[in-house]
Amino acid sequence: MKNPSPDSPENAESQTLFQGHFLQVKKIGHWEYVERSKTSGIVAILAVTERRELILVEQFRVPVNQRVIEIPAGLAGDIEGEENEALAEAAKRELVEETGYAAERMEYLTEGPPSAGLSTEVITFFRAHGLKKISAGGGDGSEDIQVHLVPLAQLDAWIETKRKEGCLVDYKVYAALYFEITPPKAPNL
Repeated sequence: MKNPSPDSPENAESQTLFQGHFLQVKKIGHWEYVERSKTSGIVAILAVTERRELILVEQFRVPVNQRVIEIPAGLAGDIEGEENEALAEAAKRELVEETGYAAERMEYLTEGPPSAGLSTEVITFFRAHGLKKISAGGGDGSEDIQVHLVPLAQLDAWIETKRKEGCLVDYKVYAALYFEITPPKAPNL
């Protein structure tokens, strides 16, 4: 790999074009991008029950103006006083908040950018282990989340039905399924 030149975007300072409550629009050279404010990370959770049901959530997403089928996910470090929240703890918290399922343990799977040309976000994927239903879920006061338990054997047909109803399906659902069908790695120690 080549070393960047001193005047390349990799060495330039960013300029803030817009500062909102939750987002900033920044620019380096000619490249404009979005950065979240007040977060330390983003988590996404692969959660499969003992009955081999994938836990999915459905909610209306304003930017695409449609309901979207997703795996449970959320922000880390966005709660005042919890700015240094560990990603695995954020994943546990988000899973309960959105779905009502508590996990005994979170297994790190991978991390990566969902849209490297648009945003600085890096999503960290976890697999939930030892699931137990402890509440209704549905999100916090600002969210209206519908929880779905979908048998893995019926997932393709279920997704097609939701598409015909007008829902979009977040690609992270498919990324999570890769980890469900791939043999597990050595356990986290």
